[in-house]
Amino acid sequence: MAEGRHVAIIGAGAIGVISAIEALREGHRVTLIDPGEPGGEQAASYGNAGWLSSHSVIPPAEPGVWTKVPGYLMDPLGPLAIRWSYLPKALPWLIKYLLSGWTEARVEKTAFALRDLLKDAPLLHRKLAEEAGVPELVERNGVMHVFPSRGNFDNDLGWRLRRKVGVEWLELNADEMRQREPDLHPRYTFGVVVEEAGRCRDPGAYVAALAQHALAGGAKLVRAKATGLKLSGNKLVAVLTDTGEIACDAAVVAAGARSKQLTASVGDSLPLETERGYHVMIENPEVGPRSSMMASDAKMVANWTNKGLRAAGTVEIAGLAAAPNWKRAEILRDHLLSMFPKLPRDIPASRIKMWFGHRPSMPDGRPCIGYSRASRDIVYAFGHGHVGLVGSARTGRLVAQLLSGKPPEIPLAPFSPDRFL
Repeated sequence: MAEGRHVAIIGAGAIGVISAIEALREGHRVTLIDPGEPGGEQAASYGNAGWLSSHSVIPPAEPGVWTKVPGYLMDPLGPLAIRWSYLPKALPWLIKYLLSGWTEARVEKTAFALRDLLKDAPLLHRKLAEEAGVPELVERNGVMHVFPSRGNFDNDLGWRLRRKVGVEWLELNADEMRQREPDLHPRYTFGVVVEEAGRCRDPGAYVAALAQHALAGGAKLVRAKATGLKLSGNKLVAVLTDTGEIACDAAVVAAGARSKQLTASVGDSLPLETERGYHVMIENPEVGPRSSMMASDAKMVANWTNKGLRAAGTVEIAGLAAAPNWKRAEILRDHLLSMFPKLPRDIPASRIKMWFGHRPSMPDGRPCIGYSRASRDIVYAFGHGHVGLVGSARTGRLVAQLLSGKPPEIPLAPFSPDRFL
């Protein structure tokens, strides 16, 4: 594959814009295709918790999770909720999801694969932020996990596997936690700090800056909705959009939760689902965490951003079309108030912002990164689930390597689309 191809990148989220930057480095001509504003509120990247957690290597499904499915169906406000009306459509994905975490060995395989993808991610993002002129948006100062007891940590399979794949951390007892986090509720008596991790101060602004950096480097942005891919034999000739065809000789599908229709247009039926997510943000909060942290009992990240204190987490399986259930965002707000008792209970509604969006997720917790079965002119880069922002830096590099026919910098077999075809 020669340099200088015309690459159409479908999707201007974190993965799309970083793929554009890296493809330009390889000497390709790039057209970004997206109907929305890069980094805008419609994008999954905008609503990200803001964690650059290179240790997020554990897939959502773990051994025994199948026993909790009845509870997920009965509790629309739980950490993972499944809407009854969507269950028949989601069932094939849910079965694959449960099977992927059926044994510890399967979860461990995913953990090793994700570690390859995420290792050094905060450093990679810091370099990108510097290139884009926004170094202040990426901080490499560690993140904290807090637990009600040491036992909650010791009994967690995820932390045993993190140790096995090479993640290191600092352990804190109750007194040490109080010194670091005086506003945190005293029910949390044990914590760990993963010092290699980082955070993004404003994911939306970061993606917008990266998009501008790509455009300054020669990329073109077309405001259109991609509807399919056009082949002539096994050669790509165009991306189909709602405003007409865009001729190209290579394409990257990085359209997040809306990638499924595009892969199906060339015969690749992949089990992509949306794990609908919510965040709540308190503007100008009086108190809060000094560190970015995740509470084990709430399954929620609390992170300072330039716009306020953001809490994000939980999963809802209900498809792309269903209306938001804003009570899920209110639960996140209530968790914040519980974690930090000194937060006022009468915060004006005007200072509380809620958001809803779509995480693109494969059932085994690993994204699809690799060539389409229909043509090596088409590269897939979607399905990152909970690691979209943190995983975008290396994914963009891998996309550029695939476009140029170069050996990828990490093994891509665990991420191959072929595992589902």
